[in-house]
Amino acid sequence: MNFFERQQAVRAQSRRLIALFVLAVAGIVFVVDLSLLMVFGVFNEGPQGFWENLVAHRGVLAVASALVLAVIGVASLGRMLQLRGGGAAVARELGGTQVTGDTRDPGYRRLRNVVEEVAIASALPVPEIFVLEQEAGINAFAAGWSASDAAIAVTRGAMDRLNRDELQGVVAHEFSHILNGDMRLNIRLMGVLFGILVLGLIGRKVLQHARYSRSRNSSQVMLAALALMVFGGIGLFVGRLIKAGVSRQREFLADASAVQFTRQTQGLASALKKVGGVADGSRLVSDQTEQVSHMLFGDGVGYASWLSSHPPLNERIKALEPGFVAAQLVPMRKRWELHPPDGLAEDRALGLAESVADLPPADALIAERPALMAAHVGSPALDDYRRAATIHADMPEALARAARSHEHVVALVLALLHSHDSSLAARQLALVSERHGADVAETVASQVAALRDLHPLLRLPLAQLAFPALRRRPRPELDMFNATVDALIHIDGQLDLFEYCLATLLRTQVMQALDPSQHWQAGKRKLVECIVSLRDLLAVLAQQGHADASSARRAFVAGWHRLLPQVQVEYPAAAVSVRALDAAWPELVRLGPAGKTVLIEAMAIAAAHDDRITLAEAELLRTVCALLQCPLPPLRFRGNASTPVLD
Repeated sequence: MNFFERQQAVRAQSRRLIALFVLAVAGIVFVVDLSLLMVFGVFNEGPQGFWENLVAHRGVLAVASALVLAVIGVASLGRMLQLRGGGAAVARELGGTQVTGDTRDPGYRRLRNVVEEVAIASALPVPEIFVLEQEAGINAFAAGWSASDAAIAVTRGAMDRLNRDELQGVVAHEFSHILNGDMRLNIRLMGVLFGILVLGLIGRKVLQHARYSRSRNSSQVMLAALALMVFGGIGLFVGRLIKAGVSRQREFLADASAVQFTRQTQGLASALKKVGGVADGSRLVSDQTEQVSHMLFGDGVGYASWLSSHPPLNERIKALEPGFVAAQLVPMRKRWELHPPDGLAEDRALGLAESVADLPPADALIAERPALMAAHVGSPALDDYRRAATIHADMPEALARAARSHEHVVALVLALLHSHDSSLAARQLALVSERHGADVAETVASQVAALRDLHPLLRLPLAQLAFPALRRRPRPELDMFNATVDALIHIDGQLDLFEYCLATLLRTQVMQALDPSQHWQAGKRKLVECIVSLRDLLAVLAQQGHADASSARRAFVAGWHRLLPQVQVEYPAAAVSVRALDAAWPELVRLGPAGKTVLIEAMAIAAAHDDRITLAEAELLRTVCALLQCPLPPLRFRGNASTPVLD
């Protein structure tokens, strides 16, 4: 199952979730009405009396049904509004401590490095990172509406007990939920199911207050509260069934995806064995666990297997290691009961420091086959992880520290946009000083000097390391920053590919993340409904990657033949500006998965028509894929500008 098939499957599950929710609400209303009929004694008077009494009490039943529906609906809607803040809001509800860019804690630094490497490998924005310090169990989750507002939370138990390979397997599992679209489904499930659970919560609160009341009616109030708790118990049971039905198979898929793009099966399998072997397992102590149980790495509650939103632990391990038997956990439990595993100590003993290759030459070309590029979307493999590790390891430490710094991140990103022309750079610095002050301009100047020798392959990854720190800036400051970025890239009246890619990613992965639930849209449009936008996109790709107009035209025709061979379209007579693509994105992002598959293949054909894809073209391709919500991992390099690149 490829990325686009997984997206279709998640949409089918979303429809299934709505159907199950409607059935669950109808069932609760039915039980409430049935209970009222029993209280009225309707079943005691024979068939004729039953219908007469039913008609006589229809008004009460209608009011009760409407009240139940209103409570469930308002509770679900209110919870969804609470969750509009995205993944970080969920992590903070569970008491998460944010991992800052300047942390000195070795465990936090190890976690941050692992998350950043997997983010680069999977071509996703670096998420916010949290640690659930009060949780001793081994667990984790990813939450958010979209990749741009995602947060990954890891328990203190996972931090302490897992070595680097195991932690990487767990983080990769959570990234696969982001890639597969599960995260958005999970946060919807969290909001929807709250409405089903709310009757029981109301009953519990009423019972607590009635217990201390001296009112004459306190006994009736307590009976009503008990009834609400019974109805809420039914909702809780149904909610667990829904979570089990929706989430269980997604966990098997996430395990398989995690193995696909980490170095080995052993890391994830070993992490699962530690879940089964340590005393705390994967349990959480937070009172919010019931609400988030379906999005956790492991079962955080301790459900019976047929109610659990996760497959049995032994089955998950066996899927990764076919020869595994449950008895193998027994000696592990005995050993870890006396001496719990220490992840950092295991790292030192196993020598898990990263060994990485060198970056390719600055003029290296891309060695991807166009026909395989769509299959690469959302499906990072072992080589992608290795390239990501190389990119991460070769990032200059001072620049990476500035990217993660609340104090220096704005200056760093502005410095990335500064020209190599000294007179133009002076005008840009003057503009920064005017808008942000002399201190920021001075910091920008120092960062420009530090960036002078930065490998071109590291520019966009460095910017993406900065995005989490940028998202934490106040909204007015971000608006000013975004306006400054736009002014810097237009100060010379020109717009190169890197400037466009960086500005576009800033808009989609930083600014839109401020209100994530409003920007994600399901794709349903067809290619034939977006002719002008598709023409402009292919024309830009063809013109940017080919030296003369005739070769650009041939590249455009080749790409269009793959895209819509039955539709005739004129190649634009004049050059199409990269800025023209801004008008295309609102249409193209709403393409259905099948249309996006063909579009990515057509873009690759157009870009590679001259048998060469440069780094600048690759950055544009990956930016376009990011805007289409189709993350494309780092592309393979081969040779340099004088070497043929495509087979």
